Amino acid sequence: MLWVWIVLQALTLLGVANYLYNLPADRKEETPNGAVVILSVRDDWDGAPDLIARLKAQSAPHRLLLATSGACPAARLLAAREAAWVQLVSAGVAQDEGQKVHKVRAALRALRPTDGYLIFIDADIAPPQRLIGRLLFPLVRGKADIVTGYRLLLPGRGWMTPLVGAVEMQLATMPRAPDATMPWGGAMAMPRAVADRLDLDTVLAGRLSDDMVIGLAGWRAKLRMRPVRDLLVASPLEGDFAPLWTFGVRQYRHIVTNSPGMWALATLGVAIQSFGWVWALGWGGWSAVAIGYGAAWGRALLRWRILRAVLEPGQMMAARRSLYWDALAPFVPLWAHLAVQIQAAMSNSIRWGGWTYRVERGRVTMMQPAPK
Repeated sequence: MLWVWIVLQALTLLGVANYLYNLPADRKEETPNGAVVILSVRDDWDGAPDLIARLKAQSAPHRLLLATSGACPAARLLAAREAAWVQLVSAGVAQDEGQKVHKVRAALRALRPTDGYLIFIDADIAPPQRLIGRLLFPLVRGKADIVTGYRLLLPGRGWMTPLVGAVEMQLATMPRAPDATMPWGGAMAMPRAVADRLDLDTVLAGRLSDDMVIGLAGWRAKLRMRPVRDLLVASPLEGDFAPLWTFGVRQYRHIVTNSPGMWALATLGVAIQSFGWVWALGWGGWSAVAIGYGAAWGRALLRWRILRAVLEPGQMMAARRSLYWDALAPFVPLWAHLAVQIQAAMSNSIRWGGWTYRVERGRVTMMQPAPK
């Protein structure tokens, strides 16, 4: 069993090393005309001045398509102030699909003939200046059909946010398949022709998770879905135990309700590592524990190098908090990760954005306002 444990820990270490090794040294960008950034916001959106400033500072030209339900004062104010840059779309309130999906579909129907590249982002990110140019580079060069970055959480103070960050760091620094990576809706792009080929408006109808649906549709169509590895996009994280735990469960419930096989594969990987630590702590002895901690410290050092390579200095110091758990108690993020995965599979009810949805085979079968 000790040799199995050594191999398992070596594989986890090599996985992070693979991510670091494949970080592009020459971060080329493309700046074509016709890029449109699609941003869906809730009614209580505050205008996100930091995000808007970061978008305006992008190296690639673009326009902003802001999708709302029609009742967001901050969105109306921004559209009035930046009329030459911002297009406002009022989608209304969804009755049979996710509110975000409903807004994205309205944005797709509002595209202009000159819109050649679609870039989807989330409202809670702090993107680097290179975001749009880097997403466009593989598309313009014909190297990919869909490209994606991934979320990198910036934990706040306390113990829970770094724990969530540690779990997310495991996912962020996994090896990526060069042409078959599931996209993340917080930083995803595709040419207009690919969106038309997939018939995104129809594909998204009645759904709750935009990126899961787009990714699965891309797989079925055998599209090249490529990661941009240096785009680990900063996303600040605050909150107490209950909402953060719910966030984790919701993320995996999106997966299990759309692709049970993908959930099972992910859960199996985490379960093997989790039970490996149970054996190491209970029966493996000091040598097994030392091997586990040695691999954990090695992963932390490699991830620190990744953070230094992809983030701004201030973001880097905040993201560093995600490394503490893996260095001090590497079994805790794994056990928490597994618990979240198991809880996610116990129901098909998803509470998100003030609504409760029931999802079956990826489709919304019931929705109602969530109790306050």
